[in-house]
Amino acid sequence: MLVGVLIGSGLFTLNYAQGLSYLSNNPDACVNCHIMRPQYAGWVSGSHHDVATCNDCHVPHPFLSKWLGKAKNGFHHSSAFTFGGFDEPIRIKPGNAAVLQENCRRCHEDLIADVSGHYGSDEEGPECVHCHRGVGHGDAR
Repeated sequence: MLVGVLIGSGLFTLNYAQGLSYLSNNPDACVNCHIMRPQYAGWVSGSHHDVATCNDCHVPHPFLSKWLGKAKNGFHHSSAFTFGGFDEPIRIKPGNAAVLQENCRRCHEDLIADVSGHYGSDEEGPECVHCHRGVGHGDAR
């Protein structure tokens, strides 16, 4: 009976939280939680709206890393939003900031080649969002 209650509660929660939507690449999944609405609205009005989804910037691209990253983020997001303990406004954590930086550099490698050379190597210099803070999430952020 206890196992049935746990499984039923889990399935209810998965359905209520639209958990399967996180397996997609659809940015609408990111606004299942109300706290992400300003970031989503900023993305809609931002310069990357037509060329990149949330996953393109915030999730690693290699297959295994992508799914491990989605699972890790999903666990942390669901526990933080269920039990509290998140910053408002929401702030990116260092590990996810590193993923974001890597994805910026990967997509824009041709554009940043000259800039990166000023710092000695591609890994040195400021993070892209240091100067381009509003690019992904526009003015609504």
